[in-house]
Amino acid sequence: MQLIYYPIIISLFAIAYVWFLVMQIRKAPVAGGKAVEITLAVQEGAMSYLKRQYKTISIVGVVLFILLFFLGWKIAIGFLLGAVLSGVSGFIGMIVSTQANTRVAESAKKGMVKALDISFKGGLITGLMVVSLGLLAVSVYYLLTGMEGLVALGFGASLISVFARVGGGIYTKAADVGADLVGKVEKGIPEDDPRNPAVIADQVGDNVGDCAGMAADIFETYAVTTVATMILGGLLFPASPQFVLLPLVLGAVSILTSIVGSYFVKLGSPTKIFRKNLGGQETQSIMGAMYKGIAASVILSAIGFYPVILKLMAGQAIATNNLYFACLVGLAIAGGMFVITEYYTSKSYGPVKSIAKASETGHATNIIRGLGLGMQSTAMPVLLIAFGTIISFWFAGIYGVALAVMAMLSVSGIVVGVDAYGPITDNAGGIAEMSGMPEEVRKITDALDAVGNTTKAVTKGYAIASAGLAALVLFAAYSQEASINGAVSFSLDNSKVIAGLLIGGLLPYLFASFLMGAVGKTAGKVVEEVRRQFKQIPGLMEGTGKPEYGKCVDIVTKSAIKEMLLPALIPILAPILVGVFLGVEALGGLLIGSIVTGLFVGISMTTGGAAWDNAKKYIEGGAYGGKGSFAHQAAVTGDTVGDPYKDTAGPAINPMIKVLNIVALLIIPFLV
Repeated sequence: MQLIYYPIIISLFAIAYVWFLVMQIRKAPVAGGKAVEITLAVQEGAMSYLKRQYKTISIVGVVLFILLFFLGWKIAIGFLLGAVLSGVSGFIGMIVSTQANTRVAESAKKGMVKALDISFKGGLITGLMVVSLGLLAVSVYYLLTGMEGLVALGFGASLISVFARVGGGIYTKAADVGADLVGKVEKGIPEDDPRNPAVIADQVGDNVGDCAGMAADIFETYAVTTVATMILGGLLFPASPQFVLLPLVLGAVSILTSIVGSYFVKLGSPTKIFRKNLGGQETQSIMGAMYKGIAASVILSAIGFYPVILKLMAGQAIATNNLYFACLVGLAIAGGMFVITEYYTSKSYGPVKSIAKASETGHATNIIRGLGLGMQSTAMPVLLIAFGTIISFWFAGIYGVALAVMAMLSVSGIVVGVDAYGPITDNAGGIAEMSGMPEEVRKITDALDAVGNTTKAVTKGYAIASAGLAALVLFAAYSQEASINGAVSFSLDNSKVIAGLLIGGLLPYLFASFLMGAVGKTAGKVVEEVRRQFKQIPGLMEGTGKPEYGKCVDIVTKSAIKEMLLPALIPILAPILVGVFLGVEALGGLLIGSIVTGLFVGISMTTGGAAWDNAKKYIEGGAYGGKGSFAHQAAVTGDTVGDPYKDTAGPAINPMIKVLNIVALLIIPFLV
């Protein structure tokens, strides 16, 4: 049992290392002049939104806490712990992002190397906090209470995650779409132009959506997967606590390897990849630097897992080599998702270039090609997940599948770091543009941001794949729990199972439709306000009038809070209603149906949306007439449609399908 102290100690060490990184970033100089005013406005807007969001969520949380208290104090406290730490993860991610962005803009004056160093460290803080808090929470609560309450801890994390993803996603894309429709399309002014009244709301959205939302999402996925693997180990091997402790120890190993791997994120030998964008200044492959860090973390984890498994699992029911190979399958799936998603979303490859090419013939052909590409992009990831599931099951049964998912998520520290780097550089570019910094600064931040679009897409693909596999593990735990008091069949000749499959398959589409509608409705309000200001504020278009930035921030904040409630309640209420009225078998069908369609909806939306975005940037780099051309106008339309795809509806599918499964696990004792 003393093994439990190792994950706790390593988690605390990682938190101490995060504090060291924070101190390093705070020592970096901040941008002065007008940039100070812009930075403070972004920080104030982000803080204001998160406070209102968490205040709204806390009302739902308090009601659920009281209800869960009747099931036992361990369950209620576990729920509270998971919810609070998931919220803290998002809050820290947002704080770090809003403090790092101005320092990246200032450091870009000294060149690419310094700017990359600060932006990546800012993202790494978020990544390491997510995994260390997740591992610490599960380890400590297991040490204090045993298995009881762990499911509720996962539920608390899931609840905050789905609200953060939904609310933050609506905010960021409503502001972005509203700003683009009037600024770029109607007025023909550049992105992040200080004359645009919605530009501060757009900057705030990057933080509350991509930083706070992603942090809460991965915290929840990490915690829930760890809990599900522990529960499965306890149910399958009740006499061997090693199966319960193994996922915690593997998580601890990968936290250390992520820290070591972060030192490999260095620019290598110079290339001329960004020569054109940087006006002749040579730089290095930023994407290659990121991949070096991820590859080092994955390889070191693969090496570190073996002695741990050999020592801990010797003489158990499953051979140590089989357990180890199942872990390698998970790491291979992670690597495969990076490669596949980059292929479909990077400007360097055919898929994105095909959307750019389609833009030459108009808006409609851009949309048609983007939709088709999003659908096509589901094939390789789903086949990868399918084969990974079969192989890991062959090695170690359903516990092997759980270990594969745990291994895949164990490197989340550096993966989230690469993701959170993106909005930091995006904001840095906005600060540089709005404060009138030298052109060379903006070219460096643009190069960093261009890579950030791909890294965000890659990590979203990773998150969706891990969410789908994690949900399968949760379903396995559900089916084991359901069979404790007698055999429960999920056979396809059972009409209730079929009904559950259809209802479950419907939910991701219904959920996504609410989010797309919310973004469209909120963006419409932003468009009206931006048009009003351009019409009524004298000299605004000429640059002599001052925009009322706060009006757009307030509109998006209020609307995002209002619109997030209904879709966020769907995954909580649906399993309860189906379980109560149709029974255990129908609920099992619902879970599988939601996983299957959720994977396809999530992947197609996030990948397709990112491809639309980078197709626009590819044209802005000079292809097909460059900025202002007919092809560029069509690409802006595609990017605008793709915004809520990739940053609102698609990513929110991750927590949605896991909330469905975790609620089912919570209520199963009352259904059998």
